[in-house]
Amino acid sequence: MKYTSFGGRKIDIDVLYERIGYEFHDPSLLEQALTHSSFANEDLSSKHKDNERLEFLGDAVLELATSRFLYEKYPQKPEGELSKMRASIVCEPTLDLCARAFGLEGFVLLGKGEEKTGGRKRASVISDAMEAVIGAVYLDGGFDAAEEVIHKVILNDIESKQLYHDSKSKFQELIFAKKLGTPDYRLVKTEGPDHDKKYYVDLYVGDEKLSSGQGRSVKNAEKEAAFTALKKLDGRI
Repeated sequence: MKYTSFGGRKIDIDVLYERIGYEFHDPSLLEQALTHSSFANEDLSSKHKDNERLEFLGDAVLELATSRFLYEKYPQKPEGELSKMRASIVCEPTLDLCARAFGLEGFVLLGKGEEKTGGRKRASVISDAMEAVIGAVYLDGGFDAAEEVIHKVILNDIESKQLYHDSKSKFQELIFAKKLGTPDYRLVKTEGPDHDKKYYVDLYVGDEKLSSGQGRSVKNAEKEAAFTALKKLDGRI
């Protein structure tokens, strides 16, 4: 194990390298990518730069790599469908989902106030860090290296990710086609303080409960419930 100090915290950098599939020549780029503005603003020495510029760069690299991937993978799909697919992949919820799948949220450097108010659980914070990491890889190793990382951590299993992104509309289309009725999302419980609430939703069609979902917003809880119901009705689980 190789422990490195990022923002005064010791992290096992080899673990992170393995998870993203890339080893940095200049680890300071990775440190910057993981530095939220709240952390940089609390550093009175101004040693740490935040990740906002790298996020800007990573967003452009991600869009190009995703566009090329979809263009080559789906040669028969028209521009409109490809654009919709790309939007479902590069959106905040999907990037947050991808980042948490390999534990990126555990490495992000947050200020004390942001940490206390649940910043590590916010999709916006983690998805921004994901884009910043991509931007850092691009600066450190070029487009090919960044594209490899994107393929490894984001463009895997895109059919399920797109299904999750469109789950509520897809579920509604499916049950209408099968003439099963109308989806009824019922908020059954909330937990936690106002700044860090979790919502629980049950999905019914008629009197039958098909699935449940939870999330940091009612919308995300409903989306998870619809995604689970879709997979169930498709016989995938």
